[in-house]
Amino acid sequence: MNWRERLAFLALNARLAYRSRSSKHDEERHEFARYSSEDHGEYESHPMKNGKFSHFSTSADDDTDEHFRKKAGENGWTEVDGDPRDKITEWQAGWNVTNAIQGMFIVSFPYTVLQGGYWAVVAMVLVAYICCHTGNILVDCLYDLDAMGHKVRVRSSYVEIAAAVWGPRYGARIVHCAQLIELLMTCILYVLLCGDLVQGSFPNTPLSLTSWILLCTTPLLACAFLTSLRRVSTLSMWCTISHMLINAIILVYCFTKAKEWRWSDVQVRIDIWTFPISLGIIVFSYTSQIFLPALEGKLRDRSRFRCMMTWTHVIAAIFKALFSYVGFLTWGFDTLEVVTNNLPSTSLKHIVNFFLVCKAMLSYPLPFFASVDLLQTAFFQGRPKTCFSSCFDDSRQLTWWGLSLRLGLVLFTCAMAITVPHFALLMGLIGSFTGTMLSFVWPCYFHLRLRWHLMSRAARVLDIVIIITGLLCCGVGIYYSGHALSRAFQGLPPSSAHTLKLPIHN
Repeated sequence: MNWRERLAFLALNARLAYRSRSSKHDEERHEFARYSSEDHGEYESHPMKNGKFSHFSTSADDDTDEHFRKKAGENGWTEVDGDPRDKITEWQAGWNVTNAIQGMFIVSFPYTVLQGGYWAVVAMVLVAYICCHTGNILVDCLYDLDAMGHKVRVRSSYVEIAAAVWGPRYGARIVHCAQLIELLMTCILYVLLCGDLVQGSFPNTPLSLTSWILLCTTPLLACAFLTSLRRVSTLSMWCTISHMLINAIILVYCFTKAKEWRWSDVQVRIDIWTFPISLGIIVFSYTSQIFLPALEGKLRDRSRFRCMMTWTHVIAAIFKALFSYVGFLTWGFDTLEVVTNNLPSTSLKHIVNFFLVCKAMLSYPLPFFASVDLLQTAFFQGRPKTCFSSCFDDSRQLTWWGLSLRLGLVLFTCAMAITVPHFALLMGLIGSFTGTMLSFVWPCYFHLRLRWHLMSRAARVLDIVIIITGLLCCGVGIYYSGHALSRAFQGLPPSSAHTLKLPIHN
């Protein structure tokens, strides 16, 4: 190579370096290349002239373009960005996160203040901060740094992060099973809540809880036709509106009783037998980590992800703390397990229950869509990649048998809601493990493993503290939920002196 060719080569490298560092061609405007899950260390990404990332082999024996094209075709790498029509805005992602973290147990939150006093209010704010932090670092684990120090999205899911740390054989399967259990239990809980709330609104009808659950499942069959996250985002928006209406109705009533608020009833004490279960409910209500990798991958502007996480969790913490505290001040030690039962007017109870049923039905599509996506990724991507062929045809239309499987999954959640006894307490027992692991322990552990040399000492300490906190919550939750479940099978309350009833009648 003569001096002119070297000069041209250096000039080309300088232009590429400048383009990759400029704001016009920053990482959020690039499309990203997906690494093969089997050969993570074999490819690295470089900016090309079209502004996209492509794979180049770094192996000594992979020098020819023909071998590269053959290798790329075998591994089937594609750009993560996918179809632009499936992209969502920051607000649409925010609706989905709000749907996940506001939770159906909002009507039980004032009762947690009865059990934990000011500590319950502190827990609502602290858990919001922890879950926001773990959500951000989990998404950070989706990225690696290229040779030029720029972030490149090399993973697309929670499962791929686990595979990078623990290996695809065991780590990916453990996290996959934990996510699927958490999502399906959430779907079952929503179906059970719908039937329970409708039965509570019409107690004099001859229909049993099973009949009401079957009736409530009928409109949920439409979820089998959902194939776009944008549609799910719209349903999540209406779910949030229903949530705001419920809060508004109860808070307006509470503020009309402001002169009678019982300030002295709020204490700095904890009911050791029932508060751990309520703490598990608080943690469970902030669980959104399962959805975050997919939501971040679908964002049009990924640089807005952290901002979206911040405002959704801040709003959720304020709403939950305010609602819980004001609700307890209104009724004091007379606060019931489900605060709507404290409302004096029957018509007002029916209105609130109606919006709660709407919220439960509108909350169902998000975990259902996520569970379907997990199953499709694991089993229905076509041979030889997975065991079964894809649920979509060449025109991206859902096949008849794919639709049948989705309908079967909806009916499965309905059957579980009907047949499993004491499902709420069972969910508390299993969720004490899956919820704390998915929300607290695993994101911090994966972050430490993948980012240890890039983290400050304070960041490492924070992640370690969250891991220890998550393990403690997991152990305490399993013990007390198991104790409550064993007493429930004996026909006894969770403890000999106190009764904790979730908004479900078993």
